[in-house]
Amino acid sequence: MGVAINDLLIKNEIELDSLIGKTLVVDAPLWLYQFLSSIRQPDGSLLSDSNGNTTSHLIGLSSRIPKLMTKGIKLAFCFDGKTPDLKKQERERRKALKIKAENLYQEAAKKKNIDDMKKYAARTTRLTKDMIEEAKNLLDAFGIPVIDSPSEAEAQASHIVKNKGAYAVATNDADVLMFGSPKLIRNINLIGKRKKTSKLAYQSVKPELIDLAENLNHLGIDNDQLITLSMLVGTDFNVGGIKGIGPKNALKLVKKHNSDFDNLFKETKWDEHFQFPWTDVFYLIKNMPTTDNYRLEWKTIDEEKIMKILVDNHDFSEERVNNTIKKLVEEKESKQQKSLADF
Repeated sequence: MGVAINDLLIKNEIELDSLIGKTLVVDAPLWLYQFLSSIRQPDGSLLSDSNGNTTSHLIGLSSRIPKLMTKGIKLAFCFDGKTPDLKKQERERRKALKIKAENLYQEAAKKKNIDDMKKYAARTTRLTKDMIEEAKNLLDAFGIPVIDSPSEAEAQASHIVKNKGAYAVATNDADVLMFGSPKLIRNINLIGKRKKTSKLAYQSVKPELIDLAENLNHLGIDNDQLITLSMLVGTDFNVGGIKGIGPKNALKLVKKHNSDFDNLFKETKWDEHFQFPWTDVFYLIKNMPTTDNYRLEWKTIDEEKIMKILVDNHDFSEERVNNTIKKLVEEKESKQQKSLADF
């Protein structure tokens, strides 16, 4: 879902070249969901191979990753672990929305309304265990580190950046700021175009950098206050937030009460909206389980494995995959030669 505080944030548009040589930790579930939502047939159906297996997520990864790798950007992917109990309500909400979207899709299909079919189909997106395993295998074949988080992928990715293992988290959700990531890079998984919300039109997008320190100074709050601000407008752990409180009003309330969070949530009548205390959400976010048991090591590209996954298993064009691999190999050799020349 993502915390709805984007309108409050300073977002700095950057060029992709500014990320050359930097390491980004990817919020893997978000990227995969976005690929599954956007890479579809004109009628909204997912792309698939000759056996009916979904390939939209693999198409997204196999097209975006090489482009970033050839730019000299190093990627590592974090995947979700155990789902926090407080997130179960959000998962139920999403499930209900998917069922509603599926019904609307069927109605649109009966009327042969292609535009509505595509719109509602994107809302039915499901990320299965098989898709996740396929994605991990493909990433491994590209030599990219895969990190299994103890809990939320966003928290683990933020933890890695806080530990200076990477430059920023690559995600479009502001949740990582709640988890303390010093930097967030948006849009690099779908550079060029993005579907407008609830519309069939597309808009041009560029990468954006969001700096946590810059935004905390801009808003005049600290990390703990950012968490409470997010809770007022709604997080994945208290869906919907406090009814009637938007981001701007939430910011005013947080600054009014400073660090007196008890009175903040008394005034906003938290107990009338949720059956659990505000402290459950606050300390879950603040102390989300993470691990230092990960390795950021980039291996040699496994050409044979990439071909097997994409061409043999899923009917990708052999020529296109070969060309992609060739570009990656040539780029690597070019860099090695340059390094030797510099030496």
